[in-house]
Amino acid sequence: MRVAVHILQGVLTVILLYPFVAPARRLSLRQRWSRQLLAIVGMQIEAGGHAVSPGCLLVANHVSWLDIFVINALAPTAFISKAEVRQWPVIGWLAAKNETVFLRRGSRGHARIVNAEIAGLLDAGRNVGVFPEGTTTDGSHVLAFHAALLQPAIEAAHPLQALAISYHQTDGSPSRAPAYDGDISLGECLSNVIAHRRLIARVSAAAPLATTDGVHRRELARQLHESIVHRIGCASAHPAPQPEPMREAEPSY
Repeated sequence: MRVAVHILQGVLTVILLYPFVAPARRLSLRQRWSRQLLAIVGMQIEAGGHAVSPGCLLVANHVSWLDIFVINALAPTAFISKAEVRQWPVIGWLAAKNETVFLRRGSRGHARIVNAEIAGLLDAGRNVGVFPEGTTTDGSHVLAFHAALLQPAIEAAHPLQALAISYHQTDGSPSRAPAYDGDISLGECLSNVIAHRRLIARVSAAAPLATTDGVHRRELARQLHESIVHRIGCASAHPAPQPEPMREAEPSY
């Protein structure tokens, strides 16, 4: 019930406040709303590593629907999402009002539009977040990254910053409760989370990785993948992407 009320509060904030406040205030409101949501479900954040740098493409592993709010609680971030999310009731509307960039896969023309939109956000000193695995896991491993999702930052000459996300019990042991993978529904996942009195979301940020030295996006994806695997301490991770031919074209995602 508290989660539902909080979502309603978010809708009212967007309708009643967003049109009348400066962009910086909108970011502050988004960050506060995300922190409050995490508090409602009993999620505590532990941040480590480097500070999140403005104007970076944030590259994170993907475990849960909570990942977005964990990152927003640290640094208000615009996310890249599949276009289908825009059609989801309430959630899709809220996402659109909070600068989500909706990606229509397989369209090179749309890729140019998306790249320009992301570049504009990065140029304005904003953070843009992406989950290059393309799906969620249970948190015990990291899938190979889709390197094409890094292209907008490379074209705009903005750095990439790896964020390693993991969820834990209060005694430090890994928790699978927030995992939103397989056939689990959103309601089941939420029930698993609130069944615990307290959980911890750990976020470890690597130093920003430059994109201006001519390194191919596959190599950048490999470095980011290895950094996240190392910071999570995965016992076994899926292999990082293999190098691809050096010919370049517009990414079709």
